[in-house]
Amino acid sequence: MADTTGDHQGLAIVLFTVFVSVTLAITAWAGRRRSSSEEFFAGGRLFTPAENGFAIAGDYMSAASFLGISGLIALFGYDGLLYSVGFFVAWLIVLMLVAELVRNVGRYTLADVLSARLRHRPVRIAAGTASVTVSILYLVAQMVGAGSLVGLLLGGTGAARTWTVIGVGALMVVYVSFGGMRATTWIQIVKTVLLMGGTVALTVMVLVKYHGNVDGLLRSAVTGSGQGDAFLAPGLKYGISGTSRLDFISLGLALVLGTAGLPHILSRFYTVPTARSARRSVVWAIGLIGAFYLMTIVLGFGAAAMVGSDTVRASNEAGNTAVPLLAEALGGGSGTTGGAVLFAVVGSVAFATILAVVAGITLASSASVAHDLYATVRRAPRHAAARSDAGNPGGRMEEDEVRVARFSAVGIGAVAIALSLLAQDQNIAFLVGLAFAVAASANLPSLLYSLFWRRFTTKGAVWSIYGGLLPALTLVVLSPVTSGRADSLFPGVDFHLFPLENPGLVSIPLGFFAGWLGTVLTREPADEAAFAETEVRSLTGAGAV
Repeated sequence: MADTTGDHQGLAIVLFTVFVSVTLAITAWAGRRRSSSEEFFAGGRLFTPAENGFAIAGDYMSAASFLGISGLIALFGYDGLLYSVGFFVAWLIVLMLVAELVRNVGRYTLADVLSARLRHRPVRIAAGTASVTVSILYLVAQMVGAGSLVGLLLGGTGAARTWTVIGVGALMVVYVSFGGMRATTWIQIVKTVLLMGGTVALTVMVLVKYHGNVDGLLRSAVTGSGQGDAFLAPGLKYGISGTSRLDFISLGLALVLGTAGLPHILSRFYTVPTARSARRSVVWAIGLIGAFYLMTIVLGFGAAAMVGSDTVRASNEAGNTAVPLLAEALGGGSGTTGGAVLFAVVGSVAFATILAVVAGITLASSASVAHDLYATVRRAPRHAAARSDAGNPGGRMEEDEVRVARFSAVGIGAVAIALSLLAQDQNIAFLVGLAFAVAASANLPSLLYSLFWRRFTTKGAVWSIYGGLLPALTLVVLSPVTSGRADSLFPGVDFHLFPLENPGLVSIPLGFFAGWLGTVLTREPADEAAFAETEVRSLTGAGAV
């Protein structure tokens, strides 16, 4: 590795600089427009389905997908492949149950959908809190990926990783603060084109290497893994014990159900003019995402075959560097010009992926802080019971929301930086799995109940959000992820009481149960007229913003 570091360092720095310059230029262009709340949070709702589909794919195809999943496949074979399945299947739920309805009912955030038929103040505070929490967890994963990349690409030390994470955080604050949704969307589109291009090129090179013989690729992967035939069979990671099998079920639930509750994905449906456009955006996104995840499978097995699982693990214990190492091998290997060039190009694409995704997540979380938390506290008490149509507080309030969103991006970035520095040795796909579990536990139950259950009440919504959020976070703290193992966040202590790494198996049902329990125990009757209005609006788009 040391032999190639000097070769690809300069090229990697040049490519990083080019991408950052392009994205800053996009930000400056977008920042010249007036800063109304609709422009800042929704990009003026002027994007076409194709543009928004590319942006959705850019938001979703994160470092966890490009680096983390491929790394897990390289290390664990079949069990790592299951991550790809979970991430992709989730979009069927988004398409069938969420995209069009959310676009019709909401304005900028998840809380807009809930407050359409429920009391404004408690619901917005709860939903805003959950959205910010999920966003920070997702940001941590992306920044861990940035640190891993720099450690490999530039031969960086721990200090280099730290400064890289800080630099990524600073850039995402600039993107959000000055460019808003318009800049973020175009950065996502550029990133998607680069990522798909790079992934297609690598996949073709792997298949050409094995003359299109997938069976030969898999046999070589078995040899390179050092695990024998077990590499292509279930159980290498999640079949060791009964606990690991339960962990897999928990992970699957989180991945399949969590996408529909991710704030930065939901916010993308508000950037198009109609619900039909939102639905067509998802169709575009499914096509791009499906093709991408099929290719990550080839890349993961290609890394095991050409690099070797032990080499990947030696480079990064969690497997996050499998794809850059594969690129180096495809280019000619360590010490060759081709290897150094391809290594740097792929690493730069991955770095672009991270920058684009953190911008989208930061914008969604800052929107929740400004539009849900700040605006709710700021409004006079006599407006606290207003429905979502009162969520447009007027020109002065909109200006305040935009200003608060810009400042909150700084705070969110600081928190994400601090947490990511603690999690540098974790696999980023695994960290994203935790964010999905929290989203599925806190956001999804209240969203589905609000859209489809006539009897659902404000207390049910609040109980559902906190009843999923607090158990999910508590179980993560008490899990082996936090303590009790050499690869835990705090390896020197052991206070874990919950045996599973992913809390979804317990926290997701708790979120749904808490929503039901809060509804049946409340004395406040459901507002059936408001539900009827919301139902008509969600299905027809009548009265949609």
